[in-house]
Amino acid sequence: MNNRISKLAESIGQVIVGKDDTILRLIAALLCEGHVLLEDVPGVGKTQLITALSRSIGGKFNRIQLTPDVMPSDIVGFTMLDSKSGDFIYREGAVICNFLLADEINRASPKVQSALLEAMEERQISLDGTTHQLPKPFLVMATQNPVETYGTFHLPEAQMDRFFMKLSMGYPSVEEEIKILERTELHNPIRNIQEPVMHVDDVVAMQEEVRRVRVSDEVKQYVVNIVDSTRGDRNTTLGISPRGSIALYKAAKAFAYINEREYVTPDDVKNTAVSVLSHRIILSPQGKSQFGTPEEYVKHVLASCAVPSVVG
Repeated sequence: MNNRISKLAESIGQVIVGKDDTILRLIAALLCEGHVLLEDVPGVGKTQLITALSRSIGGKFNRIQLTPDVMPSDIVGFTMLDSKSGDFIYREGAVICNFLLADEINRASPKVQSALLEAMEERQISLDGTTHQLPKPFLVMATQNPVETYGTFHLPEAQMDRFFMKLSMGYPSVEEEIKILERTELHNPIRNIQEPVMHVDDVVAMQEEVRRVRVSDEVKQYVVNIVDSTRGDRNTTLGISPRGSIALYKAAKAFAYINEREYVTPDDVKNTAVSVLSHRIILSPQGKSQFGTPEEYVKHVLASCAVPSVVG
């Protein structure tokens, strides 16, 4: 594993117990300038995960608890009249940061959810005719409870497609939960991270290095074949868009970089496909009956597509 990535994962691991795969996928999303939707039950460490990431890098971290009464101005900020100067000045919203935790995003109104769209896609916000650039790196990690639906607003497909990955931490094992109890016995585990292990500029540099990872024509064709097989399939009512193929392409490059390779292998594609593609698919009634979940459907697609033989 890349030495810098290893140090970052170890730092986050001082807070999060036994979720190494989730940590690496979160780091991969960061390297691809992607955003993450974390869908899980309350209390499994979603907030601690993004807080640990921001502390390990030393970036600015903001958290907003989304409820039906949150306004778009809470997200993007607002302009107000300065009584002393007579000028309109901009007051920053929650998105002016490196790491934004949008907690329980499906409790926010559609108007607030849409306020995040431009920030997530364009890395900027437009307010009163003025464009404000967001800092680099910029990562949104949104959480939602998959069980409770009372008082929630379903995320539309356009919003779901903005998320680079959808992750789930799941419950810890018995051994892991014992370690969690021991870590929380004296203080909040987030205090285990005393100093950042890297700077935000290091992340920007690594993002540029990920872009230079080579992808052969065979692997590009493999990515497109996977995505194309979801379109026009009677098991789906919504297949994967080109944004999904771009995300899979980038995620595979990030995993190759994490594993200290200058080229992408089909395994990099397969290892990231479920996290990158499943939330972009809507199954038909037949697909739900046969596969149950989009995740299982993506696994079926991977098993059905011919894997190219690639030599670095």
